[in-house]
Amino acid sequence: MARPAAKALPPKHLVALAVVAILGLFLVADYLWASSRSAAPSIWPSRVDISTRPTASPPPSANKQTKGNASTGSMDISATFADLRAPELQWEQMAEAPVHSHVDIYNFSDNTWGGKFDMPKEMAHSHLGMVTDGRYIYVVTGQYGPQCRGPTARNFVLDTERKEWHDLPPLPVPRACVVANDKLLVIGGQEGDFMAKPGSPIFKCVRRSEMVYSDVYMLDDEMKWKELPPMPKPDSHIEFAWTNVNNSIIIAGGTTEKHPINKRMTLVGEVFRFNLETLEWSVIGRLPFRIKTTLVGYWDGWLYFTSGQRDKGPSNPSPKKVVGCMWRTKLHL
Repeated sequence: MARPAAKALPPKHLVALAVVAILGLFLVADYLWASSRSAAPSIWPSRVDISTRPTASPPPSANKQTKGNASTGSMDISATFADLRAPELQWEQMAEAPVHSHVDIYNFSDNTWGGKFDMPKEMAHSHLGMVTDGRYIYVVTGQYGPQCRGPTARNFVLDTERKEWHDLPPLPVPRACVVANDKLLVIGGQEGDFMAKPGSPIFKCVRRSEMVYSDVYMLDDEMKWKELPPMPKPDSHIEFAWTNVNNSIIIAGGTTEKHPINKRMTLVGEVFRFNLETLEWSVIGRLPFRIKTTLVGYWDGWLYFTSGQRDKGPSNPSPKKVVGCMWRTKLHL
């Protein structure tokens, strides 16, 4: 028996369904557009509208703040407010650095990675203080383990000719420093940092109050600390990010004070020079991107840096992914 054909809808019903469908599409499109407006770019506002003149109390609706704007009543502040003017440097990207829990050797003569050997199991994995006299590399304290595990006071020395590690007496408390011209210097740094969440089995990080410094001190011959001119801006996370060049200390990257509005960490993209003869600071260039805890080296007129945690982009100085890339630029001092 044949199935009866379905009745066709009257034209007025078809028109009604079409109107409903179009309205539905507009509602979905409007929702997606609104969602895109509140996405990641609003986290770091390009401008913040802040009035400096006293005004009458605004209506309640005027006090509402979006993710992209915040009013504090003082000045316009961009997300990249901490960047300093710096000369442009011509950077060349090199072979990427391997990432392992051992020592990798980079040959400056042919610009290749080759050779490796184990490091002591008790040695810190990050945030180390390091200095060398040409043959021996001294590793001072640092953080042992990932996430926000605590620091260690263990110290080690590496004989680069024999490729042997030896213990050094531990420090009373964990510290880091820089040595130049047989002088001990303390440059920048910070007080307070992320700490492990109480009871977390993986030492998950939680934020606490931090203060980043631009202070510079030198231990003189009388074993007294002498205050030197401060850095161009506060800087931390520069444990390996320095090298000695022509009686100057060159420092690359780091972290500076948090953004005053959104309170996010701000990375540093400048290259600083501290002249040990004149005791003066200058900004001699800019990195290809902002980065912290990078490794810096100098060879045959070339300034190298490799690895670390880079920024989210030119207009967003907050930290993103850990990288193993290597770059170099010709340095003229």
